[in-house]
Amino acid sequence: MSTIRVMIVDDHPIVRQGVRGVLANHPDIEVVGEADSAPTLFAIVDSLQPDVILLDIRMPGQSGIEVTQRLKRDYPNIKVIVLTTYDDDEFLFGALRAGAEGYLLKSASQEVLADSIRQVGRGERLLSPTLVGKLMREFKDLAKDKARADTGLTDQELEVLRMIAAGATNKEIAEKLYWSEVTVKRKVQDILEKMGVANRAQAVAEAGKRGLL
Repeated sequence: MSTIRVMIVDDHPIVRQGVRGVLANHPDIEVVGEADSAPTLFAIVDSLQPDVILLDIRMPGQSGIEVTQRLKRDYPNIKVIVLTTYDDDEFLFGALRAGAEGYLLKSASQEVLADSIRQVGRGERLLSPTLVGKLMREFKDLAKDKARADTGLTDQELEVLRMIAAGATNKEIAEKLYWSEVTVKRKVQDILEKMGVANRAQAVAEAGKRGLL
């Protein structure tokens, strides 16, 4: 097995020292260099030729997200694992959108860190197990938004559809939304036409299939 060349980029010397110490126990992983900032990283990355960069998300000057964007543009063959204490949605999705192959929390065990480097080195992508749920929820929300966009339903129509699914009558919907029953009937008909179904029951069933409820 060829050795995976790793570079550690973090503005805290203790973190860099700790990660280097952990990886020293794995003969198939070689730490070839360190950097405490983006300028230092880009000044030496050509000479070090790392396979994988362990990158902190928050550093002075350029953030890890900005650094990842530049690395993916200028050094597309280098794999990036964001190694951070932050599990915020903003950082997680920002790093993945920037092209990072992995997002790992610093609380990960020594073996998880080493295995993550191996996985990314093989061309795989990874997340800390605790963050998988966040990503799945994001994909679910995106899928729901796309499904709604495909039907052409408005927010108001979607609200009516959810009330229908809950068993509300036209009269109850009218009272809840301060509409006339005539308006509700017209809105329900619009929903049926947009979803391509014949009645309320079919609309609810179809909405359930599409993940709209």
